[in-house]
Amino acid sequence: MTNSESPQANAASTSRSSNATATDIAYIAVFAAIIMVLGFVAIPAGVFGVPIVLQNAAVILAALVLGSRRGFLTTLLFLAVGLAFPVLAGGRTTIAALGGPTAGYLVGYLIAALVAGAIAYRAPFSANRAVTTGIFIVAGYLGLFMQYLFGVFGMMLRLDLTFGAAWAAQLPFLLPDAIKVAVMIAIALAVHTAFPDLRGKLGKR
Repeated sequence: MTNSESPQANAASTSRSSNATATDIAYIAVFAAIIMVLGFVAIPAGVFGVPIVLQNAAVILAALVLGSRRGFLTTLLFLAVGLAFPVLAGGRTTIAALGGPTAGYLVGYLIAALVAGAIAYRAPFSANRAVTTGIFIVAGYLGLFMQYLFGVFGMMLRLDLTFGAAWAAQLPFLLPDAIKVAVMIAIALAVHTAFPDLRGKLGKR
């Protein structure tokens, strides 16, 4: 009887896996689209041509909601689309951004998604909301730090700045970015509360 049921069980397992993959792709596409849409918001700041944007916070949101791997893939898809279309903040393409002082931030986006998503999905979620909130705060702001760090390296490379001067160039962004990330953390927590199965579907495979 076990042998006769085995093909059916395998078929059911394959079907569930296919459905899960399709769902993952849909989530990745939706969040990549959100990041692209937020590229229309860019406020000039500082003296090195690096604007205040919403895309960096949206990358962190994707990671907090989707987890490390899918957050990374979302960011990668966004940057890949940017190779052909001007979806980056300020109407730029990925290639144009890689040739300018913001090149390091793009690398930072990818690293931030990996780091923030990995930390966030270690939270106990409904088992302990206070701890989950604390972990999400750490995840969100560490992800932001990674964006800054690689942005600093990019500015050192492209603008021939010292390490200290490159960090000083981040000062105009600190408060706006801190506020944006706080909002994204709140949104991510609300999403996980509203859709408690999201973590199981996206983070445990």
